[in-house]
Formats: sequence, structure tokens, C-alpha cells
Amino acid sequence: MFANTMMVGRARGKYGVKAPAISGNEIFERTYRVQMNTIEGVLIFFPALWIYAFFIDDKGAFAIGIIWLIGRLWYGKAYVENPAKRGPGFAISSLASISAWVGGFYGVVQVLMK
Repeated sequence: MFANTMMVGRARGKYGVKAPAISGNEIFERTYRVQMNTIEGVLIFFPALWIYAFFIDDKGAFAIGIIWLIGRLWYGKAYVENPAKRGPGFAISSLASISAWVGGFYGVVQVLMK
């Protein structure tokens, strides 16, 4: 997330988009959207990851987290370069989120069933 903030700040300077504006240059707008989409994704992903780590396995949560991060990096790079190519990165991070939620839900149910 800090890297996204740095990228947006750098893009502001490079493309002359002065704060608080969030439009004015297409590449800046894409960079900004990557940051906002990542924040939105974190709000969905992190709670699931913590639940998974607590109720299932912290090593598995770590692996899911790495996969999610790879997907977000892929998504961000593709989105800035050509938004039409962001799909694979989005799919990878989405599958990681879904895996964390499904696994976390399974872990909670297992505890409740005991």
C-alpha cells in the first residue's frame, strides 16, 4: 500500500496533476485507480486472511497472502500499462481472497461444531 502511495505521488509530479485533483492525465488516473482498487481489495482480503490464520493455519495464510500480493502487483502493472490486460492479476488476487474466505469460514464452522 505504501508503494502505491509512492507511485501516485510520483505520477502526480510526472504528469502535473496537482492535489487534490484526481484527474487530468490518463496514466495518472490509472495509477490512482490501482491505489484505490488495492485499498478496496484490502478491506475484503485482510479480515479473511486473519480469520484463516487464526482458525486454520498461519503458514497457509502466509502463502495465500503472497499469492494475493503477486496478483495485485500483476494487476497494478497491467492496469497502468493497458487496462484491458488487468484480468489475470485480478483473477489471481480474487482467487486468493476467495480461498481465504472459504478456508476461514470452514475453520470457524469446525470450531463451532466441536
